[in-house]
Amino acid sequence: MTSAPPPGSAEMLFVGNATLLIRYGDLTLLTDPNFLHRGQYAYLGKGLLSKRLADPALSVGELPSDLDAVILSHLHGDHWDRVARRRLPRSLPIVTTPHASRRLQGLHGFSRATGLPTWHDHVLVRGRSQVRVTALPGRHGPGPVRFLLPPVMGSLLEFGDPGGPVRLRMYISGDTLMFPGVEEIARRCPDIHLAVVHLGGTTLPGGLLVTMDAFQGADLVSVLRPRRVLPVHYDDYGVMKSPLSDFLRETARPGFPSGVVHCPRGERVTVDANGLVGTAGTARV
Repeated sequence: MTSAPPPGSAEMLFVGNATLLIRYGDLTLLTDPNFLHRGQYAYLGKGLLSKRLADPALSVGELPSDLDAVILSHLHGDHWDRVARRRLPRSLPIVTTPHASRRLQGLHGFSRATGLPTWHDHVLVRGRSQVRVTALPGRHGPGPVRFLLPPVMGSLLEFGDPGGPVRLRMYISGDTLMFPGVEEIARRCPDIHLAVVHLGGTTLPGGLLVTMDAFQGADLVSVLRPRRVLPVHYDDYGVMKSPLSDFLRETARPGFPSGVVHCPRGERVTVDANGLVGTAGTARV
């Protein structure tokens, strides 16, 4: 990312998995930092490991020095890995779940980790740019299984000028499944400009689905009806069984409510409230 995106728009570099580098005006945000390389294993809890199948587009050392915050959906090894834990500055603000905040502060020394209960918000300001981050409901596993997984949140990012109206509204699903909370998001957040959806159909031993596959992802978009949808989290790890092609097939069906933003790993897209502004095929920051 070399020059500021047009006013009212956000430029996003897709690093890989669920990691995005987002720039809006003077603000720079990082989502779910995952910098393990191909062949390395992410720890998913309860003794489960998964091998990374593709390299990230950036190393942690290539991140911009003016990073304002991390938006972290939950504590899993493919969203907050050992590279992030060791290499990110301990003073970096992190907006996340209360569970993750307690662990990051108490065990790892990230003193500015802020835990947001569902529907609570936190405002970040730099210069003439502001983002309000609101924690949205998410459910990582079906039924009682969800209590064996770390709590997860979706995020609503509302960008604009400090004290001014919202100019760009972005939803990041986190590792959720379809559940009644998605309908509550649709009621409370009726005008989403861009939805970033975590897909992949992550499947645990025994066939247990813990992230949306193509069909659930299409259902979520049909409920929320964002203007645009950006798919992420679909092919980086061996536990992901639902390819991006399946989701794109669902979005091509007649009557699908949202346009799809195509952004391969290592490329950038710029979006505003009206849709896609532009694309660029480089991972330079």
